[in-house]
Amino acid sequence: MPAIHRSAVGVGRYGLSMTDDNDDYPWEPPLAGTEVEHVVGALDRLRTTFRWKAGGLDSAGLQARTGASALTLGGLLKHLAAVEDHTFTTKLAGEPIGAPWDETGWDGSNDWEFTSAADDTPEQLYALWDGAVERSKARLDAALSNGGLDQLVHASADDGTHASLRRLVCDLIEEYGRHTGHADLLREAVDGLVGEDPPAGWRP
Repeated sequence: MPAIHRSAVGVGRYGLSMTDDNDDYPWEPPLAGTEVEHVVGALDRLRTTFRWKAGGLDSAGLQARTGASALTLGGLLKHLAAVEDHTFTTKLAGEPIGAPWDETGWDGSNDWEFTSAADDTPEQLYALWDGAVERSKARLDAALSNGGLDQLVHASADDGTHASLRRLVCDLIEEYGRHTGHADLLREAVDGLVGEDPPAGWRP
């Protein structure tokens, strides 16, 4: 198992001083920025924290469970990769989710990504999540350039009311918040790694 790193509560958040090197904490949102900077920054910080908690494990670590839950870090990696692509293709623009999901029959309505992760190697799972996030960032940047957070997206309620891009991003923040909490517990059970933020300079 990898070495255990422990981050002090507050370090990388309000504990940062004005002289701290932003290169050491690239996931940190500005203390006083625009709405877009804060919303996207909150999402990126959660992505980074989740990736840190799930990172550097072998198959046994990614398939480990705790308590009565069937959740695993590998399942969460695959699930969140699918949610990333689904959010910024189908929900954003009404487009098919595309590769690699279109060949699996996944439609966002079942637990396939959670259970099938046991058949994937760590390299496949990390590449799947990393690739999905890279695509999501590019699609979100393009959408923000074309209309900002107020623009309406393809996703709509039963009455035909369309969601805004702001709602999509906030929903994804909520999704990551929930599953990063799961990842906290799972990772601590695997090798004892704890902490609120990655250590300074951490990279996947």
